[in-house]
Amino acid sequence: MIIDIHRHCITAPKALETWRNRQVAGFTKSAETPRASELRICRRIVGPMRSIARISAFLLSLALAQPLLAQTQSVKIFGLVELSGTGATSGTNFNDGVKLAVKEINAAGGILGRKVEYTASDTQSQPQVAKALAVKAIDDGAYAVMGPVFSGSILVSMAETKRAGIPNFTGGEAAAITQQGNPYIFRTSLTQTTAMPRVARYVKDNVKAKTIAIIYTNNDFGKGGRNVFMKALEPQGIKVVADISTDPGQLDFSGAVLKAKQANADALFVYTNEEEGARALRELRKQGYDRPIVGETVLASQKVIELAGDAANGAVAHVGLSADAPDPGIRAFAGKFQKEYNYKPDHNGLKGYTGMYLVKAVTEKLGKFDPKAFADAMHGIRLSAKEYPGILMDVSFDKNGDLDRESFMVKVVNGKQEVIATLPPLSSGK
Repeated sequence: MIIDIHRHCITAPKALETWRNRQVAGFTKSAETPRASELRICRRIVGPMRSIARISAFLLSLALAQPLLAQTQSVKIFGLVELSGTGATSGTNFNDGVKLAVKEINAAGGILGRKVEYTASDTQSQPQVAKALAVKAIDDGAYAVMGPVFSGSILVSMAETKRAGIPNFTGGEAAAITQQGNPYIFRTSLTQTTAMPRVARYVKDNVKAKTIAIIYTNNDFGKGGRNVFMKALEPQGIKVVADISTDPGQLDFSGAVLKAKQANADALFVYTNEEEGARALRELRKQGYDRPIVGETVLASQKVIELAGDAANGAVAHVGLSADAPDPGIRAFAGKFQKEYNYKPDHNGLKGYTGMYLVKAVTEKLGKFDPKAFADAMHGIRLSAKEYPGILMDVSFDKNGDLDRESFMVKVVNGKQEVIATLPPLSSGK
């Protein structure tokens, strides 16, 4: 557009006039709609006073159009998820959970009237790829980032979202994630620090074990969980008699299981990723292991149950989220997820779904799109599922970005999770 005051002429390309007309059409209240004469674009020489008046009117029309333009802009959410590599099972579940939430949110009018635009990128289960994708998400105007799920990846990529001041929700459970002083990182599940003491109490009070063997995966997730679990065992008076490290993606668990059997412990704690957990359970069954097998979340996940088959029966685990929980909202989610993707969700599907609804709830509570204000509001927030149904369960967040809510002890029976106990939030003091 060219506005030449000295020659008293206003010129504008036809495309701009078409755009102006489209914006005016967006006004819904007749009282707010400018008259056509007020918005006329002139293409001829006019007198100085008339040209100034028309310039002012045109600029006013642009200003009036800005709120409409803002409302039509989408909210950009980026997923950094493991769609290939060793984390493909976890990442795909998480990503599908986010996508289902986005579909529902947009069908209901979006967030503060704006549609959500969700873009998922594959980290390939590699930390440096996740970091590069985080940079790209920032450059592309992310309002919030979902993922990664793997602890090793989020520990690397979250430095970028922190630097940019963008809220980042992760499915990672390693204790170290929220011990870095990062004000923009938030969990979608319980941390190892809050989950492992519950497992240790179960081993003492229900299993009545005095000794235990541990099989864990030697990565950030596995080592972090193993370290926290060992500390949680100390006040329970339970002695670790075998500490068995395995590799990420390990195929053969015969040696690890043999060591566990030879330790002759009262129980076995297994803490690995999904595929490795299934292989361990199959090998335990093959070698006739007959002691209680206990884990945390992954051991009783849907993917492990599917891969391990009958060998998963009898395994007990603490889970922060379960599609089989006796909760109407969670059961409804599981049904919608199954219908949408033709497979049963695990805890990672629930993480992605509830994480996206947390973005919606907190943004609407604020009444504006402001990443820094969002992060500030998250610390110390308490949200009710009654007020915000999409979050599925009442939840609170502390100053570090760790969440607290109810959790469950489950047992695998006939190829399904059965909830054997509902545990209250730690903040309840019960």
